[in-house]
Amino acid sequence: MSGDDVLVDVPRERDVVDHRLLHAGRVWDLVSDTVRLDDGDVVREYVDHPGAVAVIALDDEDRVLLLSQYRHPVRHVLWEPPAGLLDVADEDLVTAAARELAEEADLVAGRWWRLAEYFSSPGGSDERITVFLARDLTPVPEADRYVRGEEEADIVPVWVPLDDAVEGVVAGRLHCPTTVVGVLAAANARLAGWSGLTEVTPA
Repeated sequence: MSGDDVLVDVPRERDVVDHRLLHAGRVWDLVSDTVRLDDGDVVREYVDHPGAVAVIALDDEDRVLLLSQYRHPVRHVLWEPPAGLLDVADEDLVTAAARELAEEADLVAGRWWRLAEYFSSPGGSDERITVFLARDLTPVPEADRYVRGEEEADIVPVWVPLDDAVEGVVAGRLHCPTTVVGVLAAANARLAGWSGLTEVTPA
């Protein structure tokens, strides 16, 4: 590879000769594909996921909003940005992000940018998460606020200086993937003077 080459992940379809539903879950399914590769057919089981969005909300002091939330599979209370599933039919990504910001953090953002996108666990899930940067924040009116339940009922919000959040990621104290990716992407974008980001608008 020369210095002028740009690394990029490339979509590629392989023939799926058999697809089976192993378990229909409440949020996502477990499926099995028999995939035709160059040296023969292989079976791959994975989580069929609807996808998700996450929001790095920054205030005028470059503090990032993180929420504490219990995550049962890892038996941890994690510090996470507002985030949620793409579980509303025909909802575009940034509109989903704006909905999650309002539901989980009682905030509305005046400006939005696409910050990062990643596969959360590409060896075992097709989940794709898009992370947005949100600024010019104002509170949702009290009468219009979403009533949170289940794990979300115990959410505790904190505003953390972006540099402190980066240090927490690098030191291994913060483990949520949306926090790790989003905080580091925001810090990198700030180093570049926020240039290069694509501004987007909720529907």
